Amino acid sequence: MATREEVKEVASDVARWWWLWMVAGIAWILVAMIILQLDAASVRTVGFIVGAMLFVAGIQYLLIAMYAEGWKWLWGAFGTVLVVAGATAMINPAKAFGNVADMLGFLFAFVGIIWIVEALAMHGLNDFWWLTLVAGILMLVIGFWAGGQFFFDKAYILLVFAGMWAIMRGLLDMIRAFQIRMIGKIAAEL
Repeated sequence: MATREEVKEVASDVARWWWLWMVAGIAWILVAMIILQLDAASVRTVGFIVGAMLFVAGIQYLLIAMYAEGWKWLWGAFGTVLVVAGATAMINPAKAFGNVADMLGFLFAFVGIIWIVEALAMHGLNDFWWLTLVAGILMLVIGFWAGGQFFFDKAYILLVFAGMWAIMRGLLDMIRAFQIRMIGKIAAEL
C-alpha cells in the first residue's frame, strides 16, 4: 500500500508531463487532417502514416505501462503489439497499406477492445472514462463493419477510418492532458 507522500510524488511526477498528452492530441488531430486529404493513390504515404500512428500509439501505451498499477502487463502487451506493427508498416509502407487494408476490420476491432479495456480500468478514477468507452465501442462497430468490405472499398475506408481513429485519439489525449494537469494540482494541495 502506497503512503500519501508516495502517491503525491507519483502524481506530481506524472502531472509535470501533462503537456505531452496535449501535444500528442494536437498531433493526432493534425495527422487526421492530413490523412483525410489523401486518396488511395497515395499508398506509400498512407502506409507510412498509419504505421507511424500505430507506433506512436504503442509508445503511449508503453509509457502508461510504466505508471500503471495492476494493469501494467496489459498496457505493455498492447504497446508492444502496436510498436511492432507500426515499425513493420513504416519499413515497407506500400506493402503495409495492402496488409492493413486486408486486416482493417481486425485492426479497428483491436483498437476498440484496447479502448474499452482502458475505459473500464479507469472507471472510478476518471470522470470521463465513458468517453473512452464510447470511442472504443464505436471503433469495435467500425471494425466489424470494415471487416465485411471488399479490398477496393477498404482502401478508401482505411483513409476515412484512420482519420476518424486519429481524431478520436487526439480528443481523448487532449481531455487526458487536462485531467493529468488537474491531478497535479490536487496532489500539490495535499
